[in-house]
Amino acid sequence: MPHSILFLCNPAMRSLALLDALPDEVNLTVTLDAEVIAAKAPEADVLVLNTDDQELIRLAVTGATRVKWIHSLMAGLEKKLIPEIREIAAPMTNARGVYAESLGEFVLAACLYFAKDFARMRRQQAEHRWEQFEVSIVAGKTMVILGYGEIGRACAKRAAAMGMKVLGIRRRPELSYGDQYVERVVAFDDRAAWIPEADYLVLAAPSTPETRGLVGVEEIASMKPDSVLINVGRGPVVEEAALVLALREKRILGAALDVFDEEPLPAGHAFYDLDNVLLSPHCADMTPEWLEDSMRFFIGNYGRFRAGAVLENVVNKELGY
Repeated sequence: MPHSILFLCNPAMRSLALLDALPDEVNLTVTLDAEVIAAKAPEADVLVLNTDDQELIRLAVTGATRVKWIHSLMAGLEKKLIPEIREIAAPMTNARGVYAESLGEFVLAACLYFAKDFARMRRQQAEHRWEQFEVSIVAGKTMVILGYGEIGRACAKRAAAMGMKVLGIRRRPELSYGDQYVERVVAFDDRAAWIPEADYLVLAAPSTPETRGLVGVEEIASMKPDSVLINVGRGPVVEEAALVLALREKRILGAALDVFDEEPLPAGHAFYDLDNVLLSPHCADMTPEWLEDSMRFFIGNYGRFRAGAVLENVVNKELGY
């Protein structure tokens, strides 16, 4: 019996052309129309989510009484993992790790941005001013990665190649034992020992009740005066108000931020005016191929689903990632 796939997605999305690789017998519906979702959900074997509209997601999930698998084209699940998905038996997967390489490059770029003081170079160039100054090197520095999963490992790989020491923090440190890029990994509860060691503190953790506020007033106060905080995980992992205050008072060298508590970042937010912040509007992983890469991952996982094999990136619904 052919599978029916209900895609909650803008039908004009360019990467949908890749779905031509699915078997001809697949019954595919791509829509964000509530009436179409309500009509097609009861026959759906697979739900694919590329929207944060919780009402549409709820409509699809509650109507999809025979659904066997739910997939998110994005890695972040805080707006998609609604109670109705948590309560059903169908497994959920996501795009975890698909964007790790581009985020690893952003983190390395952020390290170099502050080490070489590119902001000062650009200011002096704009002012037609020739004024030599000292720069730093990243070799020999310590990168501490909070959230040592696929993204964290991509950061560690690049940091190690640049001669940096890498320390990791994750919920289950044993999953990284023997990793060639990280010297040692400890649990979240032991982060107080690692954070003061960081020249570059990289946050690559998902947003869950366990990770919310992991880097707060005490953790930021323990950072070196010349250290840099880099967040490519989720905004709520760091206490934003505490970070703003530390940056204003120059208690740390700077921050490179790709994610925030509220997105889009409000026009009057303090981060816009801080000269020691490198601000990315949550696009550090938006390469020309980012949606195509996610679609290819889904197609590969559908092949596993069709063959009855184990799916990749199965989400722990209780933990939220």
